Amino acid sequence: MIAAALDRRRFLAGTAACLAAGIAGAKTPVAPAAPSLGAWTSLDNAALLASSGYGFVEEEVDRFLLPDKPDTAFEAALATARAAPIPVRTLVRLLPPSLQSVGPDTAHDGIVTFCETVFARARRAGVETVVFGSPRSRRIPEGFPRATAEAQLIELCKRLGPVAQAHGVILALEPLNHTETNFINRVSEGGAIVRAVGHPSVGLVADLFHMRMEDEGPASLIENGPLIRHVQIAEKQGRRAPGVAGEDFSAYFEALRSIGYDRRLSVECLWSDIAREAPLAARTIRAQYPAATAKAARG
Repeated sequence: MIAAALDRRRFLAGTAACLAAGIAGAKTPVAPAAPSLGAWTSLDNAALLASSGYGFVEEEVDRFLLPDKPDTAFEAALATARAAPIPVRTLVRLLPPSLQSVGPDTAHDGIVTFCETVFARARRAGVETVVFGSPRSRRIPEGFPRATAEAQLIELCKRLGPVAQAHGVILALEPLNHTETNFINRVSEGGAIVRAVGHPSVGLVADLFHMRMEDEGPASLIENGPLIRHVQIAEKQGRRAPGVAGEDFSAYFEALRSIGYDRRLSVECLWSDIAREAPLAARTIRAQYPAATAKAARG
């Protein structure tokens, strides 16, 4: 069923692009400004990000929430976070490999228990979105039926949706390129899973690095626009910060503008020199986003 839905959505991708062009030509109102900009790094770099114009930090579940540590350890980390110049609003690296999402050795009960702690602490810390990438947790073992893995992941997310909702956070499924995992590599595939889950607290991540690694164009952003709860970005070449190699993201930004995306955008890259590259990435994104806006307005 999921595979058939994916085929149909790929067939409709060209139509979605044409509709987007028509929407732009009709000058339908779009989001008034670029999404709030953040970056994946340690909270220790919050002052550096703030001085470069970033509005939030994207941290890691294990490093920031300390889910395997007692409440006293988390309280100390929370005090540090509250003193930072900008907040942590998104988290990545949700599940350890020991908690398998799919395959013959799933640990769904353990995952739900783990996520109850994660979501509760995330809410206390002011986190809005927890990204579900976890490539090793969701890798399909060789010979295991993909359809069964799809059903397992859908069932898991159906269980996690109410837990996330109870704590006021969004669980956002992240498609990852084929070099990182063999399951859910494209935004279109992730969208099919999220639709099958059908819970308001389970959404979709669009990572422009993974999209470009999979040769997935901006039409997928338009097709899955209502599901997208978070966007990440890095250059395809070496997964570097925007601006390092000078790659152009304006077509993707144009698609985000056309769907009225106004949530958060984080730089999730491999930093070489964050003190130099973080300001460069912020300048690059802010230069390209208005260019995309102008192009959309011209139709």
